[in-house]
Amino acid sequence: MSTVLTVLLIIVSVLLITVIILQPGKSAGLSGAISGGAEQLFGKQKARGLELILHRTTIVLSVAFFAILIALAYFVQ
Repeated sequence: MSTVLTVLLIIVSVLLITVIILQPGKSAGLSGAISGGAEQLFGKQKARGLELILHRTTIVLSVAFFAILIALAYFVQ
């Protein structure tokens, strides 16, 4: 069981890294963090199209990553 979970964890980790790298940058360095950070915080810029798909995929993969990690920690003991 732990071997299957370890393989799943590696696959989900690689997919999560890939999806995060594919996402476009939201700000242009420090100036974007100061001026444009509040707009993203309060949701004035909504994600659309591919950006929305990547965002949702990141959420799903991160939840799966932590679920597999907790299950792996439970079954190893």
